[in-house]
Amino acid sequence: MSDPVRVRPAEPAELPALLALPDDPARETVPAAERNDGVAAYLSDLLAKECTRPEWCFLAGPAGAPPRGSAVLWSLPGRAVPEAVVLVEAPWEDADDGRSVALPLLEHACAEARARGAAELLHVLDSPVQPPQYQYGPAVRERVFADADFALVRAGRRFRWLAGQELPPEDPRLTFRGLPELGEEPFVALLARLLSGTADTWLAADVAEHGLRGAAEKLFADSRELEHDPAWYEIGFTAAGAPAVVSLPAVSPSFPVIGFVGVDPDHRGQGFSASVVARGTRILAAHGATEIRGDCDAGNAAMAKGFERGGYVNFADRRELIRRL
Repeated sequence: MSDPVRVRPAEPAELPALLALPDDPARETVPAAERNDGVAAYLSDLLAKECTRPEWCFLAGPAGAPPRGSAVLWSLPGRAVPEAVVLVEAPWEDADDGRSVALPLLEHACAEARARGAAELLHVLDSPVQPPQYQYGPAVRERVFADADFALVRAGRRFRWLAGQELPPEDPRLTFRGLPELGEEPFVALLARLLSGTADTWLAADVAEHGLRGAAEKLFADSRELEHDPAWYEIGFTAAGAPAVVSLPAVSPSFPVIGFVGVDPDHRGQGFSASVVARGTRILAAHGATEIRGDCDAGNAAMAKGFERGGYVNFADRRELIRRL
């Protein structure tokens, strides 16, 4: 029987490189040096923004020896309670070896998150392999996360807009008014209407747990924790004065994002999903964004169409996994 894998905090000298992978012709597409430099830059950025901290960075293997795996706890900037685990690495090229290293890492990360007050821990798997996490071996990874009691809660699609292309046009049917003018209540009331029968699995779970009003309040509070100008948060009104869309663009710790957008149930089927994506895109681009991202549930065809009509490309798919602690 092999010795149990020891999990320990990374030493200061091991940050931000964490786990450097060697060249491997069997690994997908990205050269090891590019991957290693990209991961180190990503972790440096997380540490600088206080999305993680040194004591949240874990390695598998004894000090002084090359580490065999890694895991890092993540939160929104400055929060004391971890929300996700990122940069999970193990020798994925061998399924059994990868499992033997990754499971102790995940158990350790979950225990540390629980000790710091977390009730659940999220992990996302993006494909195809890409920065900043370069998640090789997705099939093996997902099986190992299932063994560690992480369950799939959302299959999503990721979209990206890049500067240099024409901005999507404004919709003349809508007049937008911002949060400083309207105050919070119209936003929460409209969000509650939008969440009725939502196609988004995360939001549907919030509705089941908190009710429509409670889920709307939570969604708006979560959105306001992202970096934004309050004037960016808007409701679009029809010529008759009816609230038709809500737009909440913001800047995440990594990228400007469309954030939450939605169309009132009475105004669906009229192309307003593209209109609200266009509005957020134009606001973020006007404030210097050169790359904007947005996600939607894989089953939300209307929202996917709205991104595509706004000039966005579906550059990746995302599987969101969660473990209740």
